[in-house]
Amino acid sequence: MAVRTGDPDLYVAEKTGRVMAIRRGRVLPTPVLDLTGQVSQGSEQGLLGIAFSPDGAWLYVSRTDLNGDTQIESYRMAGDVARPATRRQILFVRQPFSNHNGGNLAFGPDGDLYIGLGDGGSEGDPNGNGQSLDTLLGKMLRIAPTPDGAAPYTVPRDNPFVGRSGVRPEIWASGLRNPWRYSFDRATGDLWIGDVGQDSWEEIDRQPAGAPGGRNYGWNRLEGTHPYSGTAPTDAVPPVYEYPHATGGCAVTGGYVYRGSAIPDLVGGYVFGDFCLGRVQALRVRQGQDPQVVDLGVSASSLASFGQDDAGELYVLSLEGGVFKIVPA
Repeated sequence: MAVRTGDPDLYVAEKTGRVMAIRRGRVLPTPVLDLTGQVSQGSEQGLLGIAFSPDGAWLYVSRTDLNGDTQIESYRMAGDVARPATRRQILFVRQPFSNHNGGNLAFGPDGDLYIGLGDGGSEGDPNGNGQSLDTLLGKMLRIAPTPDGAAPYTVPRDNPFVGRSGVRPEIWASGLRNPWRYSFDRATGDLWIGDVGQDSWEEIDRQPAGAPGGRNYGWNRLEGTHPYSGTAPTDAVPPVYEYPHATGGCAVTGGYVYRGSAIPDLVGGYVFGDFCLGRVQALRVRQGQDPQVVDLGVSASSLASFGQDDAGELYVLSLEGGVFKIVPA
């Protein structure tokens, strides 16, 4: 789900390829953008992420094309619909397998576009992409989506690996398995990442606002804080919270830090879920204390994503049941 500056509508990406607008709880009949027939339909493929430019003039999408490869594109908005003729390819990434595509898009407080990419799929990161700095897979990227000469985007000069030989300068963070959903705290600017685990552990990572890029979150040497394959990187940054599959979870769904006004007791809590459990939970991390997690008493089947509106209120998106707003009990 995405929101657009100066626009009260909610914009939702359907996995099968359409972007639809919701106005006062009603889905508008005309698609904002229809990419049906241009996306692959594997279980982890499709139209996976959308975001609007800070001025609301451009819609950015992340999709897997009919070959299963990642396409990051932009479309010019005309009123409340996107113009297909204005399509511009920003980034193309070849995917070696059909899973772990990432797909989330988010503009940061700095105005740059952050792109999440999984490790390329299969099991256990067989190509070692998470720890390889010569590939975009298994990474968080940071770009300015404006052309730089013949290039379709610009790499910010303060990206952590700019100027290093053999390293992709777009990389902002490495060691990620599948950063399915991430967001910026609208009050503090902190970056929160829900990174899906392998067989045993799910993790939530946080980069404080102002911290330099270049963090290594450890995959595939580590799954959360636990050894997985080989020796742990000396610079690995541990998650702020992890939970085991033994409790019934299978894939973390990252959300948002709540900054709305409808539920005062929830303010400052990081709201997240798990695709298998479906429970909506809130995490609080305070320095010097163990993480605290509370169950909010609501759930959704196939909990695939969260959304945040202009007022800071949160929404739950289900692959089976639609879009729900979190409201006071």
